[in-house]
Amino acid sequence: MFRRREPVPFAFLAEADRFRSNVTPPPRRRASFGEIAGRWLLGLTLVAGLAGALILGTPALSTPSGSSAQQSQASQGH
Repeated sequence: MFRRREPVPFAFLAEADRFRSNVTPPPRRRASFGEIAGRWLLGLTLVAGLAGALILGTPALSTPSGSSAQQSQASQGH
């Protein structure tokens, strides 16, 4: 067995990589129908909110096409 030459204050931490447990965890509980439906509803709400924000925000971010000929008085130096 390989041993460290320097003293280690917590020897069990140094040897933790070799520890193997023979205890199996209990099987996972299956989600109920209500939990699955709630997750789907939450995901659908988030996706709908992002899509709605994109749809409503796109016109505000676009520049009008006919405004290149019009200039404000401040830009003309008046």
